[in-house]
Amino acid sequence: MPGAHRAAGPHRPHPSSPEEPPAPEDQDLLLAAAYVSDAQYNRNVPFETSPQAVRLYHFYNHWTVRAATYFFIWVDLALALFEEPALFPLPFLATSIAEVLCLTAFFGRLVHFAKVTPQMVFWKDTKNICIMVTIVLTLIDLITYGSLEAVNIHGVRWSRALRPVFLINFPESRQIRRAFRSIRNTLPDILYVFLLFIFSVLMFSLMALKLFGDRGLKTVEGLPYFTNILDIAFELYVLVTTANSPDVMMPAYEFNWWYSLYFITYIIINTYIFMSVFLAVVYNNYRKHLKNEIRTLAYLKRHKMIAAFNILKVKVGTEFVVKEAQWRQLAKIVAPDISSSHLELLLRISDEGQKGYVDKKNFLRLADLLNIQVVTINIKRHPLEAWMPRVYQSSPSLLVQRMVRHRIFVWVYDVIILINAIFIALDEKNPLISYAEWLFLSLYILEILLKLYTYEPRAYFGRKQFWNWFDMLIIIAALVATVANTTIQSARKYNSQQILDIVLILRILRLLRVIVSIQRFRVIVTTLINIGPTMLTFGGLVLVVYYVFAVIGMEVFHGKVRFFDPSSTSPDALVCGNPALKDSAFARGRYCRNNFNDLAASLVLLTELTVVNQWHILADGFALVTHQAAKLYFVGFHVVVVILIVNIFIAFILEAFFVAYSLEKSEVETAIERKIQELGVGVQEEEVQDGKLIDNVDAKDSGLSGDDGDNKRKALKGLYFRIASKKYKTVDALLQQMFESEIAPEDEGPSLEEILNFSPSDIHPKNPSFENSA
Repeated sequence: MPGAHRAAGPHRPHPSSPEEPPAPEDQDLLLAAAYVSDAQYNRNVPFETSPQAVRLYHFYNHWTVRAATYFFIWVDLALALFEEPALFPLPFLATSIAEVLCLTAFFGRLVHFAKVTPQMVFWKDTKNICIMVTIVLTLIDLITYGSLEAVNIHGVRWSRALRPVFLINFPESRQIRRAFRSIRNTLPDILYVFLLFIFSVLMFSLMALKLFGDRGLKTVEGLPYFTNILDIAFELYVLVTTANSPDVMMPAYEFNWWYSLYFITYIIINTYIFMSVFLAVVYNNYRKHLKNEIRTLAYLKRHKMIAAFNILKVKVGTEFVVKEAQWRQLAKIVAPDISSSHLELLLRISDEGQKGYVDKKNFLRLADLLNIQVVTINIKRHPLEAWMPRVYQSSPSLLVQRMVRHRIFVWVYDVIILINAIFIALDEKNPLISYAEWLFLSLYILEILLKLYTYEPRAYFGRKQFWNWFDMLIIIAALVATVANTTIQSARKYNSQQILDIVLILRILRLLRVIVSIQRFRVIVTTLINIGPTMLTFGGLVLVVYYVFAVIGMEVFHGKVRFFDPSSTSPDALVCGNPALKDSAFARGRYCRNNFNDLAASLVLLTELTVVNQWHILADGFALVTHQAAKLYFVGFHVVVVILIVNIFIAFILEAFFVAYSLEKSEVETAIERKIQELGVGVQEEEVQDGKLIDNVDAKDSGLSGDDGDNKRKALKGLYFRIASKKYKTVDALLQQMFESEIAPEDEGPSLEEILNFSPSDIHPKNPSFENSA
């Protein structure tokens, strides 16, 4: 019976006695599927193994429930747009009701999690404590703020800065948590470097005070030059970012050119040496802790897969295996949308000898097999070939098809696009240019028609044919732009600048067809698209930091700076609505729109601070309208975002670059491709490029048989498989592959408690490729 020979693993309490208890086989499959699903998505959630808890855990991980959680998280974060100071003001009652609904959803999610995980584990998990504390504090703040508003006393919504806690601490956001852990683990080493850096800045500030303080020098604004130690320290800190160079040096440089050596020495030591050391420390610690986390993930994944195997294993001869029928059922539970043809392919890979069972080594690869995207291709006949076979197969028709498939056809249209770019840059009021627009548009439409004649239309616009859709949308945009432009020009009274701007953009977007035509461009763009999901981790990290700083900025600075229309004649427009800014660089630079008067404006301002150019002028402006201590807010933002997070981002990019070149394919991908070719149902990657086999569509559910024995590509009709176009490998995925490759199948690894307590200094299997890469 399945599960009769279970190894000592997690304790499985006997289920309570419901009216119709599920069959033991179903319970085993659901539990094993939960383990495999956790291994597939690298989840580390300890859950109860009773039948009811397992079913609740499957529901907990269902995409609809996770999507609902994210929905309420984003609604909660977006409330800052509607609360005072608001971009779109709503009554406090409306926003408070929405926030209470979000808190209720978060509490429900937390209760759901408590139902599936052991109580001792739940109460020791800091994520759960953080969520509960944040919910309580938010409710207290809502009640307090609402009570004060009822008696017309303005309060401070301090709990809004805690809202990102929900984004960070729910299990769905484990990647963002890992990024924060990297920061937390890197902080001790960075702190020592930062203290040494601050010491250096203060030393140079003291030197500047002694060198320039008593010489009576003046700045461009006529203010005393380097006479206050705090102002000097701030100016020199700004100089590290190069934002005030060479302005900060000019009074001393004009007095005596020898003083330039002081500033040059300062820049070399603090801008180039210390900033490089910051990057080195962050990068080194990031790699060290990443390696430790990857090792933990690899062992947890192995632990989960072994637990699933031990549940379903039966003894055949001298070894334990999983029967084919149960393997099928398990795969269907884990991946319910998998087609029968895809499932049959994976079974052929796992059951190499067609013995009717899957051994332990191949079973442990199931999570990886399900992660590899296999494209099912159904090569179909062109409709014209079915309707008019003689005409479609005639010599002129075949000549047209050969011409369209030929590389010269692409080159001709590359030249047409370049000529079109020249015409777009010319004066469109010239009648010749106007007529040429219609000529280019006709050529593009002809190109699409020829491609649809050559390639099977349903396949040409298949779900995976991104570039074909992109090409078609660009041409449709060009058609709309040309027709709209002609219509607007004919209606002389109609002069909507917004419509004209859209038309102009649509016409220029036509040049993006160069990306479709040049293979190198397509590779770069595809890579950028594929790293998008990975970049979301850092996007979430930046969003959290931006949101917290934006909320703090709105509470401290809102209303201090106001924006006036450029045509305004009000005297306040010259000082951004605050007399304290009179004659300041902030007012002279017309920076009035850079304020904290709503969430959107705050996020734009923080983006400007991240770029660092002129950030000291922004800091000076807000210090003038509040207090000089306000500069600490801007310095703190620079330290957290520019020095810490941007360096971690650079470390990630460097690691991704190195690792991407260290491993081409995983062993699992190679096994799938090998089996596809053995079965004679393979399509090579190069055969689906450059239009040679564009007529590919996904087959939803077909049998594995389908080829008619004809090996010539022109005659291929039926079902084929290939690995999806190589997607960018994340650093985590590549390192995990390398680490897993060194673990023997029979090695069950450390205990779960040891795995969860790994530290970067622990001993781990030695693998040269892994060590070199991480």
